[in-house]
Amino acid sequence: ELIAKRLARCIDALGEFAERWKDLPTLGYTHFQPAQLTTVGKRATLWAQDLAIDLEELEYRISNLKCRGVKGTTGTQASFLSLFDGDHDKVEKLDRMITDRFGFADSFTVTGQTYPRKVDAQIVSSLAGIAASVHKFCNDIRLLAGMKQIEEPFETEQVGSSAMAYKRNPMRCERATGLARFVISLSTSPLQTAAEQWFERTLDDSSNKRLAIPEPFLAIDGCLMIVANVAEGMVVYPKTIAAAVNAELPFMATEEILMAGVRAGGDRQKLHESVRQHSLAAAEQVKQHGKTNDLIDRLRGDGGFAGIDLDGVLNPAAFIGRAPQQVDAFVRDVVKPIRERYAQVDEDVELKV
Repeated sequence: ELIAKRLARCIDALGEFAERWKDLPTLGYTHFQPAQLTTVGKRATLWAQDLAIDLEELEYRISNLKCRGVKGTTGTQASFLSLFDGDHDKVEKLDRMITDRFGFADSFTVTGQTYPRKVDAQIVSSLAGIAASVHKFCNDIRLLAGMKQIEEPFETEQVGSSAMAYKRNPMRCERATGLARFVISLSTSPLQTAAEQWFERTLDDSSNKRLAIPEPFLAIDGCLMIVANVAEGMVVYPKTIAAAVNAELPFMATEEILMAGVRAGGDRQKLHESVRQHSLAAAEQVKQHGKTNDLIDRLRGDGGFAGIDLDGVLNPAAFIGRAPQQVDAFVRDVVKPIRERYAQVDEDVELKV
């Protein structure tokens, strides 16, 4: 339940961030290559959605966790049946009483000497799912920090590098990804333990469990404290983001420019060839000579595009689709219900960097 509360706080923080930046266009990336535009807020909903899926999984595990009950040394309840002089109803009643006393809604109908070790595997798998979400979020922030678009919080006295004083290394996110990988690496161990159990039980599970169960809980707790701290203090640089958008937008707008030219009475085939040639030349200027994207200037000098409002075509807001509306829908349908379920969660997350 502590992990669930941590997840809820992270989702809440990312939901607030998404709402704040839902309208700010930014480059989308596929294969880490510039693709169509999205918004800073819409991207944040993807991070939050992963964590919301994890929270749903965790809530399912919590609500469906069963007690072993009183089953005896090999699970047959033979000793309890003897204790109650063969009264099966009393044995079942004792099982229910113990289950209730320990706070479980239900118990396993049958077990060996222990509860099924698959339960441990399922729990750690759920934690590994959280770790994957944490890793993806923190990796994205690390990449964005490298592009100087978004950074994690940075303390006034924090030193980014002992040798390079100007650096602002994303050390929080680096720490979280390291912990997340550790949890992911542990996810196979409980599965192997469940597979290794012989008949009603062997004791090789015990020594393994003492590490494979508590350590992922501790690591995920640390991961989510970091994510909450980062999500609540992320620094956005709109002008750097806009510069990256403007560098690529002319290429993305070529289809709109072509259609505008056709609507103005131009020949589509001729206009298409002109756009293609100008695009190749502009790309060469960027890649071969390190210059800025001059595609629009080239098109302005082409008589085939005279009379077209090229600046109007280059409005980034025209290329973000329904991103702002998707943010609103996500906050309404996903984040708000989580906020309501965890309304009493309010704790400071303090990290030493």
